Amino acid sequence: MSVKFALRPYDSSDFDALYTLDRACYPPGIAYSRSMLRWFLKQPGAICIVAENPNAEIKAFVLVEAEAPLGHIITLDVAAESRRFGLGTELTVAAENALSINGVREIELETAIDNAAGIAFWTRHGYRTVGTIPRYYLDRVDALCMTKILSAPKEI
Repeated sequence: MSVKFALRPYDSSDFDALYTLDRACYPPGIAYSRSMLRWFLKQPGAICIVAENPNAEIKAFVLVEAEAPLGHIITLDVAAESRRFGLGTELTVAAENALSINGVREIELETAIDNAAGIAFWTRHGYRTVGTIPRYYLDRVDALCMTKILSAPKEI
């Protein structure tokens, strides 16, 4: 089954949908609070891209921060029923392009050391582990710090 998603920039009216999706994708304590998500979205250099299904329901989003020459992937959230359609890849490429256009040449992210699917996803997309951050999640789960060097923007 093929599902078409439309990517577009975040609008403030999307906030509740993003908040709900983040809470569905991550456990309590790791999912962002309303205030923290709002704070990230309002930061200078914040770029958020949402993915809508044909019914205009937000099924995924990526939130990144550009502080050239560095960028940071804050979160990539895909609704469980919308996974395995290439949506995470589409959003990652779109975010990398947006960061590159904004002068970012290196992107970093964190992912839990026990998140095998996440580690495999990021590795497949060219991210490499450069270190470990002890007790990053909930003050008990270590995170891998991963980075990727960007070149010129890519075609989607």
